[in-house]
Amino acid sequence: MAETTTQQRPLTGWDKPELDLTNAQWQSSSRGRGDVQIAFVEGFIAMRNSASPESPSLIFTPAEWGAFVSGAREGEFDLT
Repeated sequence: MAETTTQQRPLTGWDKPELDLTNAQWQSSSRGRGDVQIAFVEGFIAMRNSASPESPSLIFTPAEWGAFVSGAREGEFDLT
């Protein structure tokens, strides 16, 4: 069987930089009881799974973060 290589390509319209999250100061959600952590880095908001901090983080612009939080408050997202 031949080996295949998948090359990742940036998403169309992706306008976010590769952020260095090495020294990010992560904050836990739900007063430390949640599964999500966020960090504010270079004008963006990074969100990661606190149980798997080595996993990729989601990166939001401030406008995207506002829409996400607003949707979550309205029940659009199940954060439990």
